[in-house]
Amino acid sequence: MRTAVFSARPYDRRFLEEATQRADAAWPVEFLYFDATLDVHTAALAQDCEAVCVFVNDRLDAPVLQALHALGVRAILLRCAGFNNVDLAMAGQLGFFVARVPAYSPEAVAEHALALVMTLNRHTHRAYNRVREGNFMLDGLLGRTLYGTTVGIVGTGKIGLATGRIFKGMGCTVLGHDPYPSSAFDAIGAYVALDDLLARADIVSLHCPLTPDTHHLINTTSLARMKPGAMLVNTSRGGLVDTHAVIGALKARHLGHLAIDVYEQESALFFQDRSGEIIDDDAFQRLMTFPNVLVTGHQGFFTVEALQEISEITLRNLGDFAAGRPCANAVPLP
Repeated sequence: MRTAVFSARPYDRRFLEEATQRADAAWPVEFLYFDATLDVHTAALAQDCEAVCVFVNDRLDAPVLQALHALGVRAILLRCAGFNNVDLAMAGQLGFFVARVPAYSPEAVAEHALALVMTLNRHTHRAYNRVREGNFMLDGLLGRTLYGTTVGIVGTGKIGLATGRIFKGMGCTVLGHDPYPSSAFDAIGAYVALDDLLARADIVSLHCPLTPDTHHLINTTSLARMKPGAMLVNTSRGGLVDTHAVIGALKARHLGHLAIDVYEQESALFFQDRSGEIIDDDAFQRLMTFPNVLVTGHQGFFTVEALQEISEITLRNLGDFAAGRPCANAVPLP
């Protein structure tokens, strides 16, 4: 089964090959690795492949899907949980098999969300640089004790639940909002309306998928409803947050802190070394001027355990396609 792996980094190759060796599949597997992201210009790299394996910033809109179909590609394997980058209607029309990795080490992302909160709250990133320069002054490093604060979890799926458990264990009051409540979350927190959560939470952490309904869930209106001085954390999808609205809230001193591991225009930046180039994204550059903003480059998932699980599930999904059997992780198509 020849499969073109797009947005492939050395760690993708390592963990996919290790998973293949462990699986000892009865059918031949051949991965072709490409650094390039998948778009209409790079789709031709999948020539003679039956499947493509893609990540969050690969583009699978109608023109790309049509190009892949013309090349003989029939399966799309997502190395992630989200599928907002796939035109599902066109995929269904063309008869594609689409499968994802619905949950991989949710604790990895939850722990990264905590790391972002702790770093911003206690200014450890600034303290690290100061001490290396011989500056041991504490001015400007004042934080808050998280014990007793209120944390709002928007999206209480596996990752949101894991995040809520961490903060509950730290002595925080945990609030949740999700159109599909989970009984497991009831054991650690209370469900409230989104407006109530925004008004009460000292920390708001986003863990919901990107859909038309959640696009720019955090906007000028919702930011105004947040408690003054609150912290906003996004380790889910960049499109949940209106960047320009957040910049306005930061400038107005209403939003106290912002920590993001995702960015709505990240496809031109993340997973690349741009250190020797001029970054011409004015909104991103403006964010980087705020001392109370912390940005990481979509690394919340990046642990050994998560990459092993992603690779193993991706290989199982490919096996289901090759064998023509039902796949538990298949994305329903119109």
